[in-house]
Amino acid sequence: MEAPRWTLDELAERVDAALAVDYAGPSSGRVRAVPDRRAIRWYTTIGLIDRPVAYRGRTALYGPRHLFQLVAVKRLQAAGLSLVAIQQELAGATDSQLARVAELPPGAEAAASEAVAALRMPAGQVRRASFWREPPAAAAGTLRGLRLGEGASLLLESGRELGAADLQAIVDAARPLLAVLRDRGLAPGPARAPEPGRERP
Repeated sequence: MEAPRWTLDELAERVDAALAVDYAGPSSGRVRAVPDRRAIRWYTTIGLIDRPVAYRGRTALYGPRHLFQLVAVKRLQAAGLSLVAIQQELAGATDSQLARVAELPPGAEAAASEAVAALRMPAGQVRRASFWREPPAAAAGTLRGLRLGEGASLLLESGRELGAADLQAIVDAARPLLAVLRDRGLAPGPARAPEPGRERP
């Protein structure tokens, strides 16, 4: 059975419905309780949630993993974590791990619930419900990933916490690099047309 696909508005509605149960919202008044279209696009830009799974014409389509990611982000924000800390916390999380953090209420999204059921471990297999929350043994050498754009990510060694201004500055600075990668066929997207009189290397 093919996973459901939603437009950005439909995804936002499902996130809103999922957060209607057992969710007090973030403690900070500066943090939006439920992500809107702009916030979801921003989360995608900084690599907090995955890129759309497909496009229908120019309309981006999203799936259950995006729902898990967004609800997990809002629940962790409500617990007091910053976006940078959440990005580190959720890096590499599987769908089933995201679903456990998201704590989708029964019936909030039938398709998402079916996806969670399909991802559950076989009976009898030991599951450490919070194993992915525990830092690895070599936490001192942890690398943090930041999505620069389609086809490119930046790995940062442990350092100070990144703020929203840091993330935006990195994304802005990466634009010329992404253009070069596209021009050389090393990243998806259309290459720039060569300037008149200049051959492409």
